[in-house]
Amino acid sequence: MSTQGITEDDIANFLLQTPGFFERHAEVLASVQLTSPHGNRAVSLQERQMEMLREKIRGLELRIVEMIRNGQENMSIADKLHRWVRAIMLTTNAGDLPGVLVAELQHQFMIPQGGVRIWDAASAFATLPFAKPVSDDLKSFATSLTQPYCGINSGFEASRWFDDAATITSLALIPLRTEPGQPAFGMLVLGSPDPTRYSADMGTEFLARIGEIASAALHRLLPVE
Repeated sequence: MSTQGITEDDIANFLLQTPGFFERHAEVLASVQLTSPHGNRAVSLQERQMEMLREKIRGLELRIVEMIRNGQENMSIADKLHRWVRAIMLTTNAGDLPGVLVAELQHQFMIPQGGVRIWDAASAFATLPFAKPVSDDLKSFATSLTQPYCGINSGFEASRWFDDAATITSLALIPLRTEPGQPAFGMLVLGSPDPTRYSADMGTEFLARIGEIASAALHRLLPVE
């Protein structure tokens, strides 16, 4: 067989299609020398295969560690969410619900400041802090939100609901509604002095779930139709 025009691909294909080659020429397999990735020294094929296997095992170990860490973080979040929901469910006085909901949310998830407003609340709650009037513009803005807003505090009306509003640089605005697509009946606001705590590029799925739970708890403060 002429060797002219034979490429490395031809040799590789020949070896792949001729699995018995190295069985018939075991001395060739044993004498193959490769360059180690950990230096310029030559190593045997078997040693190189062991190095590749060790690298693969290290990669798998890192993936396992990452999966364990993610699992632990998810369990921690689930525990905090459980404690928050439990505190809400144990609140028997409807008028106390907004305060408990915000305070427990801040405590469980280490949120520096929080606030909530419910517009058109039942007359029995008209004098409570969460029922203070808000502008029509804010109501329209809350209704327009299809998902929570996260970003820099640029002077939103809702940012004035915090006890120490001047320190807030980023916030999350979470609309409250009884059903998707329905007008908002209130808004939950979370604030932080850290400008990166709530950023425009962060995911909002978890905050949306918080909004759904808060909406389910607080809709009982609305007038009975």
